[in-house]
Amino acid sequence: MKIRFMYTICFTAVILFLLVSCKSNNEESTMVEKKSFGKLSNGDEVFIYTLTNKTGLKAEITNYGATVVSLFVPDKNGKLEDIVLGYDDIEGYEKGESYFGAIVGRYGNRIARGKFVLDGKEYQLSINNGENHLHGGKIGFSKRVWEVLGVESKMGGSSMTLKYVSKDGEEGYPGNVELTVNYQLTADNELFINYTATSDKNTILNPTHHSYFNLTGDPNKTVLDHLLMIDADKFTPVDKGLITTGEMADVANTPFDFRTSEAIGKGINDVNEQLKYGLGYDHNWVLNKHQEQIFKFATAYEPISGRFMEVFTDQPGVQFYSGNFLDGKVKGKHGVMYQQRTGFCLEAQKYPDSPNKPKWPSPILNADKTLPYRQTTIYKFSVK
Repeated sequence: MKIRFMYTICFTAVILFLLVSCKSNNEESTMVEKKSFGKLSNGDEVFIYTLTNKTGLKAEITNYGATVVSLFVPDKNGKLEDIVLGYDDIEGYEKGESYFGAIVGRYGNRIARGKFVLDGKEYQLSINNGENHLHGGKIGFSKRVWEVLGVESKMGGSSMTLKYVSKDGEEGYPGNVELTVNYQLTADNELFINYTATSDKNTILNPTHHSYFNLTGDPNKTVLDHLLMIDADKFTPVDKGLITTGEMADVANTPFDFRTSEAIGKGINDVNEQLKYGLGYDHNWVLNKHQEQIFKFATAYEPISGRFMEVFTDQPGVQFYSGNFLDGKVKGKHGVMYQQRTGFCLEAQKYPDSPNKPKWPSPILNADKTLPYRQTTIYKFSVK
């Protein structure tokens, strides 16, 4: 009896040890690491956080601009490579103008002449893109230091939450807006981006994520051979200033038809007025399945590496940008000079210039904290 009792105690102790050990090993393998990313020109120090999951995916995120600096994803042979463009140091992000990996806002995309009317009052925003307002203005969310609210490792993944308070009048926008962004790298190889925001005045809000993807893992290569699918029957044409005209045009029989997977480069050099305006693709697609619930709207596949990306959102549109304004003058990570079309963006959002298009999905955020702004975008990775 005494021996059986001792055996039970020993067995229980072993089980507890194994459980604690497994939990400890799992947490260690997915813990969030923090280190300095350098100092801004004003002397403020910023940090970079490394999120990992149990399969080895790794995302490096800085609190400057809530920016994804690197995203390491395996190819079909298990080789981890960085699939997003960016800079080696904080100086690049502070001086750069390409929005690599950042959260942009208050309003992602363009607003014509930086003007809109809300509650009978006309607002004039800062002008930073020709005669128009782009991605939040001269110092948008991408050029701000965000507060890190917390980091966490759990269930085979890891996450971090950041907050930025945009003051009333910043870049010309009304209302004090408090925006929280949660990045989560899941055990299922998904990068979740969850946004929540409130305002103390009626305002407009349309943040988005601006990573440039290159699934080859080699930014010396273009993305023209990537196979892209966008589930959209229509897109919104633009004028010479890349401002939406208010029309919705059919993609059928045009280079804008990605309803089945097509190479990005297949029609990018076609004789087409819209492609001429954007120097390629820099347009909004009207997503088919939008019902304010999360749905899959796009896939991208790079045949040589085998990397496959699925993209989900609850937003009505996506800006597909094919890296047309990269010109070989931008020095990126590891000294690589980023050439034209070496990265592409899929920016889930409201339609461009929607504050001036009343019939389009509204970007208005009311000063009602019981109904906060919410948005989710998910990038999911696998191989095939």
